[in-house]
Amino acid sequence: MNKGKIEKKIVIGNWKMNPSNNKEALKLFTSISKLILNIKNTQIVVCPPVLYIENINKNLKKISLGAQDAFWGDVGAFTGQVSVKMLFSAGVKYIILGHSEKRAQGEENSEINKKIKAVLSLGITPVVCFGENNRDESHEYLNFVKVQIEEGLNGISKNLISKIVIAYEPVWAIGKSALREATPEEFREMSIFIKKILNDKFGAKNIVNIKIIYGGSVHPENTLSFLEEGKADGFLVGRDSLDAKKFIEIVNITENEIN
Repeated sequence: MNKGKIEKKIVIGNWKMNPSNNKEALKLFTSISKLILNIKNTQIVVCPPVLYIENINKNLKKISLGAQDAFWGDVGAFTGQVSVKMLFSAGVKYIILGHSEKRAQGEENSEINKKIKAVLSLGITPVVCFGENNRDESHEYLNFVKVQIEEGLNGISKNLISKIVIAYEPVWAIGKSALREATPEEFREMSIFIKKILNDKFGAKNIVNIKIIYGGSVHPENTLSFLEEGKADGFLVGRDSLDAKKFIEIVNITENEIN
């Protein structure tokens, strides 16, 4: 059992651009819902493509609804964008921001910062992703992550920082081009480093309840080690969130580690 200050963990499923139609999306969600048994201490969130949100929201029970991104503006000439207000009205409680795939498309820290402020203004929980592209021997990656955090959280109130969930995403350990999987020890080190930056910026008392979760190729086989050795507060799950059995296995391991 984890005796840390944060008792309740969080497991977030990021479906990315999957599945291919509304029927399959509802089928996946229903399969996940049916497998949930006696989950009391783990917050479960699913983040489907925005087109499926309304349909899934009609079937919510023990699962919270999330979105994969949002735009910082309220209304206006922003072709193709979806505002935070729109997502709020659709029942969204969590929004992923600054994901490595969005950053790879050119999203900058200043834009992510505006999105975070817009999400917080409506009482939605931002799940903000930070992480380095490469791990160099000179440890320049630490400064890279530090800049991401400082610029991304610039101007955020000390009273609101604990409302943010931080997802550490080691880009070099994710996807088909991954060099290798990150280790729980590497996550633990980065979690401590991130908390040091947050402590310096917001003060120790304001960050005591902040969650730092792991978001790099999470699967049932490495879940327990990241909880026990890495001291992760939860997970941002990509590929295995599309497999109902694997996703719930990750949830169950997280739940049992708490109890």
